Amino acid sequence: MNRWDRYFFKRFSLKDAIFLGFCATFIVITRAGLRLHLNIPGHAMFFMCFFLLLAVGCVPRMWAATIVGVVAGIVAILLGMGQGGPLMLLRFILPAIIVDFGRLVYPRLTANFLACAVVGVLAAASRFLTIVLPDMLAGMEWAVVAGHAVVSTLMGMAFGALGSLMVPAIVRRLEAHHMVGPE
Repeated sequence: MNRWDRYFFKRFSLKDAIFLGFCATFIVITRAGLRLHLNIPGHAMFFMCFFLLLAVGCVPRMWAATIVGVVAGIVAILLGMGQGGPLMLLRFILPAIIVDFGRLVYPRLTANFLACAVVGVLAAASRFLTIVLPDMLAGMEWAVVAGHAVVSTLMGMAFGALGSLMVPAIVRRLEAHHMVGPE
C-alpha cells in the first residue's frame, strides 16, 4: 500500500479529486433515494459508511473522507434534504472525521474486514450526537430524546458495520485492476 500522506491538504491529483467528488455525489444520491419511508431507522448509514471508507481506501491522502463529508453535507443542505439546516452538516462531517482518524490510527484500515467494521460502527455512533442536539434545541423531554436517539443509533451502527464490510473486497479489486494505487 502507498505511503499515506500526513500533510494537511497536499495537492490531490485530478483522479483523486474526481473520485472524492463521485463518493460525495453517491452519498447524496443514496440519501435522496432512501427518503422512502421504510420505517427502518439508521438505514442511510449503510451507504454513508460505505462511501466514506471507499474514499479513504482509494485516495491515500489525509482528510479524504472529511472532504467527501463536507462536500456531501453542503450539497445536501443546498438541495434541502432533511431538517435542521446547517446542523445537518454535522451528520456528514462527524462520521467522516471518525473514518479519517481510523485511517490515521491504522493506515491499512481498508484492507482489514474487522477494522472496517469497527470504524463503520464508530462512525455510525456519531449519529447519537446529531440526533440529540437538534431534539434538545427543539425543547423535547430527555426521555423521549434518549429513546429515539438510542434506537436510531443502534440501528445505524448495525447498518454502518454492514456497509463497511464491503469495502475491503472492492478496494482489493480496484487495486488488482490498477484503478487505484500508485500513479
